[in-house]
Order: sequence, then C-alpha cells, then structure tokens
Amino acid sequence: MNSIAVLTSGGDSPGMNACIRAVVRYGISMGLKVYGVRRGYAGLIEDDIKLMDERSVGNIIQQGGTVLKTARCKEFMTSSGVDTAVENLKKHGIEGLVVIGGDGSFRGARELINRGILCACVPGTIDNNLFYTDYTIGFDTAVNTVVDLINNVRDTSVSHDRVSIVETMGAGCGDIALTAGLASGADVILVPEVKWSIDEVCDKLVGARNHRKECSIIVLSEHVCDPTDLAKMISVKCDIDCRTVILGHVQRGGKPTSFDRNLATNCGARAVQELVNGNPGVVGLRGGKYVYVDIETALHGSRKFNIAEFELAERLSF
Repeated sequence: MNSIAVLTSGGDSPGMNACIRAVVRYGISMGLKVYGVRRGYAGLIEDDIKLMDERSVGNIIQQGGTVLKTARCKEFMTSSGVDTAVENLKKHGIEGLVVIGGDGSFRGARELINRGILCACVPGTIDNNLFYTDYTIGFDTAVNTVVDLINNVRDTSVSHDRVSIVETMGAGCGDIALTAGLASGADVILVPEVKWSIDEVCDKLVGARNHRKECSIIVLSEHVCDPTDLAKMISVKCDIDCRTVILGHVQRGGKPTSFDRNLATNCGARAVQELVNGNPGVVGLRGGKYVYVDIETALHGSRKFNIAEFELAERLSF
C-alpha cells in the first residue's frame, strides 16, 4: 500500500482533529502518502481531495470540530454517487480510506468496501451509541460540557426555587444524559432505555421540595418527550415553577478532553495499521483494550444500557 486518505463524516465531535493528526503522521511515518478529504463523502464525490503532510495537522490536537470539515451527503446514498467516489479515489491512487464518524458514516464505508475500497472506520460521535466499543470519540468531552452547563443552570434554579429541565443530545441513546446526570447530582434522569411516568417524576419533585430542597434538576435525553410539554405538566401537577434548557449543538464544541485526545490518537494509528495489513473493519475500545472488528458486526449489534448506573443515580436522589 502506497496511499491512503482520511475523512470525517456526519456530526462533528471533539477529538476528530486528534484522530486526523494521528492518521496523517502515523501514515507518513510508515512511508505512505496521506490525503485529506474535505466535507466527508461529499468531498469524495466532488474530488475535494488534497495531499497532506506533517504540518497540515500541526497545532490541531487541542481543537474541537474537524479541520477537514464534515457534511451529510444525500448523493452518496445513491449507487451513482458511490461509483463517482470510487472513481475519484482510484484517480488519486488511494488504496485505503480512514472514515471517522458514526453509524451512518460506517454504512457509507461499507458501500465502498463492497466496491473494493479498503476502509478502516473510527467511532467519532458524542452519542456513544455504537455497541461494539465502550466509548466513542467526543463522548467524554460532551459529558464534561453538559456537567459544566448543568452547574450553571443549577445556580439560577436555586435563586428562583425552580425545577429546570436540561435536554441533552444522544440520538436515541441515553448515555450522555445518564453520565452527566449522575455526575451533576440530577434529581431525575429520563432516557429512552427506561420507562417512566409523569406521576413518578412529580412524586420525586414534590418529595424533594418537602425535604426543603431549593431546586431540582431533570436531565432529559432528546427524543424521550418534548421538554416544553413536560415542563407544563410539572407546573400544573406540582404547582412548581419549571423551565427548560435545550443544550443543542453546544455539546459538540469545545476542546477535547485528554481522554478523547488519547482515544482518538490510538484509534487513528490502529486504523492505519489495519489498512496496511489489508484488513477492512472498525476500531474501538472494549474493556480497556483496543479492538478491531468486522464492519457488519459493528453495525448490527445492540447496545446494552448501563442500568446499574441508572439505578445508582435513582438511589442518590430524593
């Protein structure tokens, strides 16, 4: 193998730049030409592919976002779009591709693999919703960001003796809400994986108020319910002032934590090594060890929710 490329696809996540840096510098150290593809699969179709060197990735390990930029590309979901991407890769003599992204990005890589392009995927998403790895790049940073923001919300909630609902991202996975909620001492954590009722929520909030608690924090994972509707129900049923805070894309930004930088660096280097060895697949971290699994395995498993940690959070609230 003489040439490889790297791209970031889907939603950005803190640590992507650290992974790009590792791919470029580790690849060059192995005697490879390394190309960068801008704006993900859209860049493959539009031939936005540039040769990179060591200085191309200088001073980026601490930056959030992705210097290669990212996009969601509908054209790549068509057969003709994939064919164009393959043609452009071959035109540059690129024999292997590192794809940094989530499950949608992995599905795109699978299409390229089916057309003879060797791909190694790295889990870059704040949602932590890929079952084969314990952590995805950006999750730890996002959780720390959410905890900091909940701390700020708590200050104003105490001042007004109110309940605050903080909605986190997660794409159907409750890991951000659970981990940040436990770390910030939330009174209620609502996630897609656990059934709940408005009566249970209200009983807990009224109980907290009866124990002279000055404020309550509800951490709500997106897609569980509408936060505004939930706030209205709580206000009516409990006679408590309740406000909502939707954190949104602020969770994706910021400097990556040391954990995410190291995870990204190790995954990027491992991806390059697997490409050189001729192995398509997906890098991950499981049980403290870096693993490399088949892409079909990575896409078709189901993630197990940490119910023990959820129950711990329940016991510690009142």
